[in-house]
Amino acid sequence: MSRPRQAGDEVDPAHVQVSEYALEKAIGRQVKRYRKQMGLTITEMCTRTGLSAGMVSKIENGITSPSLATLRSLSTALNVPVTALFREFEEQRDATFVKAGQGLAIERRGTRAGHQYQLLGHSIHSDVAVEPYLITLESDADVFPIFQHTGVEFIYVLQGRMVYRHLNATYTMTPGDSLFFDSDAPHGPDELLELPLRFLSVMSQSSDR
Repeated sequence: MSRPRQAGDEVDPAHVQVSEYALEKAIGRQVKRYRKQMGLTITEMCTRTGLSAGMVSKIENGITSPSLATLRSLSTALNVPVTALFREFEEQRDATFVKAGQGLAIERRGTRAGHQYQLLGHSIHSDVAVEPYLITLESDADVFPIFQHTGVEFIYVLQGRMVYRHLNATYTMTPGDSLFFDSDAPHGPDELLELPLRFLSVMSQSSDR
């Protein structure tokens, strides 16, 4: 997380420019996207809107702020509501960056001594909940519990070896091996063959559960 800018800090002009014209660039991308979807050329767009080719180009490249009247002309020409031109800017985009070793430690049901769960991210504004974990089982790991929950899960082994059970099937997994499965069925490590064991586990399910 970056600290607030303070007096005396150097300002990156490129950064300021991107922030200053974020709305214009978002509108420009929407205009260009809708124009191409309709199969219109710049010339045809000019005819429909009464704007010059240079102005249409500036709008699509996000280097000018179109007036309300211009936005109305663009929306009419593209046969979309004016609000559609702001859609990309208004949509929320989530991103989570986690430095090595700094994942949020989580106490999950069945967590025992020698079992470490680190949450690497979490979807917020989405109809689908996705939770990626880095799971570490040390040499003193206790017996691993069997899990069962809604959704699907993907695991990828980074270090160590184990026999992983999913319902009635077992899979011997070594570094580089992966398994994708319906997590509504009982699942979990059945036998720990080589410790320490580290693997990624990505769980996904509907957020309206």
